[in-house]
Amino acid sequence: MKMKNAGFFVLPFLFNETTLDQMPEHLSVKIEPNSAPRSFTLLDCHDQSLRAKGRFLIQSDGMLQLLRSDGQSFIQHCEAKDQFAQDLPAGPVSSALKGFPVLRALSAVGQGEIQTNSLAILDDLQKTQVRGSVWSMSTDVGQVTVVGIEKLRGYERVFAKVCAALAEKAAQGERFEAVYQGLFPDMRPYHAKPDIHLGKNEPSIEVAADIIRTYLAVARQNEEGVIADTDTEFLHDYRVSLRKIRSVISLFKGLFSESQTVELKQLFSELMASTGRMRDLDVYLLEKDMYFKLIPPNLHVGLQAMFEQFQEERGQEFTRLKRRLRSAAYDKTMKDLNAVFDGPSQLEPGKNAQRGAYEYACALIWKRYRKVCKLARSISENTPDDLVHDLRIDCKKLRYLMEFFAPLFDAKDFKTIIKPLKRLQDNLGLFNDFSVQQAALLSFVSRYSTTQGRVDAQIGLAAGGLIAMMNQRQRAERDRVMSSFQQFDGPDIRHLFRSLFHQTEE
Repeated sequence: MKMKNAGFFVLPFLFNETTLDQMPEHLSVKIEPNSAPRSFTLLDCHDQSLRAKGRFLIQSDGMLQLLRSDGQSFIQHCEAKDQFAQDLPAGPVSSALKGFPVLRALSAVGQGEIQTNSLAILDDLQKTQVRGSVWSMSTDVGQVTVVGIEKLRGYERVFAKVCAALAEKAAQGERFEAVYQGLFPDMRPYHAKPDIHLGKNEPSIEVAADIIRTYLAVARQNEEGVIADTDTEFLHDYRVSLRKIRSVISLFKGLFSESQTVELKQLFSELMASTGRMRDLDVYLLEKDMYFKLIPPNLHVGLQAMFEQFQEERGQEFTRLKRRLRSAAYDKTMKDLNAVFDGPSQLEPGKNAQRGAYEYACALIWKRYRKVCKLARSISENTPDDLVHDLRIDCKKLRYLMEFFAPLFDAKDFKTIIKPLKRLQDNLGLFNDFSVQQAALLSFVSRYSTTQGRVDAQIGLAAGGLIAMMNQRQRAERDRVMSSFQQFDGPDIRHLFRSLFHQTEE
């Protein structure tokens, strides 16, 4: 059913015949149920992509219903919980969800009760002048009604009056945000990169503690998703949040005592270590189709055998990781870390602890920027791969520093600088991926060889073909790295870096 934008309203209460009490006397409201009240499950992905795009998706009695902020409603028979949007059977809802993030699964984020009704505005002769539909929804903590009305030819004036009456009673703000706020007022959107407010003169040790505490919370928000294993992005976000914490500890030099810095580095390295192999296997499995396209069909038998081994190993790694995340020891470690950064009492200040955030940020970013430029300017087609990998790591550190301290600087200038840096990072990331994948394929062949060094012929041929293709792509990516750095090292970007970060005293 399509509802006109002008006739689409969210009311912060349940609709009934007395709702439109300001209607002219000769008009009456008639509501007829289309269905009995039934339970529903609200679906979205972990980062609430549907909510952000003004969409409301519910599962009820084997039916999937989607309501969009433009007033359109879609329905089809299927189950979607823990499914990926692109894997849903063909139908109106799956078509309307085209473009939904491919790496995030639809999961249950709330439950409630819904009743759908037809709505008619009648004149004194009981003739319909406006018609529409009513979604009455409630949860344990709230209720809303979504009303869509349709303008009928010849009754435009009545339609306008009904719209005006509904608009007076409608919830304020964005319509679909009002639906979420009305039904689930305590539900907060998940952000993998939360905003962290910084003060220019805030002591740098407090800035570090704020960042670490924030990303510890992000990591913990992903734990249940990693254990449920509905999609691979839970583990990805978990690892990125821990990596950022580890970067703060290693890059923000002199904020903590040397002994506490060593201890924290060790703790977060151990947390990361238990996730590394599973993430590598996830990446291989996500890129499975790409691998098959890289080599001729007559080598696919060996490649299929390889991926079966990857899938089996991934299952073993998942079992180990799930056991670890559920352990009392892990829970204690995370709670102890939260306590360390929840207040200043357990932090051991270093020589730069009280240095103002702005001054400290300028010094760190300017120093890292110069290191990136010095190394990148030495890269040529003959530079050893190890130095290109070093450049990737330095660029990542520079990007992290800039993102951590971004609130202290002009947003427009930051965006100008970040864009070419991100392009350079993308090229360096691909270069590294192709290198790592070659090494991983060689390691795989070695692990599955016999004691005499023999390997299954099909697997060996498939691995050899992939290694050749990866090597070819890696060489091409090196040229792109050099080109991207030239753009990043242009006079305008150099001027911006100097004007933003270069201080006379370093």
